[in-house]
Amino acid sequence: MSIPNTETATTEAQGTTEAPVGGKPGKPGKDGVQRRTTVRWKLFLLLLVLVAVNYIDRGSISVALPIIQKEFNLAPELVGLLLSAFFWTYALMQIPVGWLIDKFGPRKVMTASCVGWGAATAASGMAGGFLSMFIARMGIGVTEAGVMPAGGKLNAIWMHKSERGRGATILDAGAPLGAGLGGIIIAGLIASTGSWRWAFVIAGAATVLMGLAVWWYVRDNPREHRGVNDAEAAYIEASHAAEDAEAELDGSKGKRALLPYLKFRSFWAMCFGWLGFNGVFYGLLTWGPLYLAQAKGFDLKTIGWSTFVIFGAGFVGEILGGSIADKWRAAGASANRVMRTLLGISSAVVIGGLVGVTVVPDPTTAVVLLSLVMFFLRWVGLFWSIPSILGGRTNAGVLGGAMNFSGNISGFVTPIAVGLIVGATGSYTWALLYFVGSAIVMGVSVLTLNYNKRLPV
Repeated sequence: MSIPNTETATTEAQGTTEAPVGGKPGKPGKDGVQRRTTVRWKLFLLLLVLVAVNYIDRGSISVALPIIQKEFNLAPELVGLLLSAFFWTYALMQIPVGWLIDKFGPRKVMTASCVGWGAATAASGMAGGFLSMFIARMGIGVTEAGVMPAGGKLNAIWMHKSERGRGATILDAGAPLGAGLGGIIIAGLIASTGSWRWAFVIAGAATVLMGLAVWWYVRDNPREHRGVNDAEAAYIEASHAAEDAEAELDGSKGKRALLPYLKFRSFWAMCFGWLGFNGVFYGLLTWGPLYLAQAKGFDLKTIGWSTFVIFGAGFVGEILGGSIADKWRAAGASANRVMRTLLGISSAVVIGGLVGVTVVPDPTTAVVLLSLVMFFLRWVGLFWSIPSILGGRTNAGVLGGAMNFSGNISGFVTPIAVGLIVGATGSYTWALLYFVGSAIVMGVSVLTLNYNKRLPV
């Protein structure tokens, strides 16, 4: 993936009122027109790396689980409960942290999250048994909660309306990238240090360093960033002005609480769509490595590389999906046509692929099908543009928190449900069918949501 080249300031940006904190003048091009800087894209590449580290830490327990399960002598039901611990607190913190983001800004919340979850990840490497590991995982859930809603808010603040599909998928693509790299990195750290505990401590320390990078580079307003010139700031502000003018016409401008949104079908479609998506993604993230070990007989090294292939396919799919969406919109297609078509195709392929995994006995074919599932599933990362579509940049934090809260209900339900299913049946077949049901919920929701305009609250 490449950063877009420097761009020319368009007539869309002309006449925009300059913010009190100014961008730098910048050098004109050969035609005498100032070239836009590309700080917004560099910022989102940093967020891509941050979310990847997030998912390396989040999924580290899944990679190490075959060793931890044996060391702590855990039954499948307790494994499911342990895998769910992160999501209980992560989900419960989403709406409060969305409010904090709207009040204090994404930079402060995101930095605090990084430092806190790095410390909690390191602490999980010192766990002496089920209970202490459960508590540490809950701590990671609390501290990681602000990252994705803050990213959604930054998408609304920093990206032009025509770029938010790519912004959303660059942000969210860190999830499959981190999950894929995490399989190799955590497995490699375990092999090189001889201990899953040291692997967790090292991962936690790296996360704290990421927090320092976020504080250094991220800003809550493009004009506060030293690298942004007037052309780039005006380009972004022109998009904001157009959105605000549209919101004035339909009466939807201004800061709102969450409650008024509850009466709209699109709000609930957003929440249930993300719930269904995460039912599949978190199921594969948490139980996928153990499934490959127990159902397919993979060793630790093979699990690491298979996880990389599966989630790496998701990373590629997500970046591609965002690019297709933005280019199709730029060609004149409506938001509803673009999103319903792409996400409808995504849902159909995910459902078919998961059904296929339940009936194929060959391990290699199962990995290929899971890679196909993940490639199309991650198109739904476009959902991170929806909070700003429905609520504008003013309310993107609280709506992003509500969406992520709904999605992470699947986070704590799915690992427990799969543990109970595997414990009761001794097989993963019905667990995979549980994922199929989640994909159906996702499919119905993405076709129900109205992507064309802000909710009139």
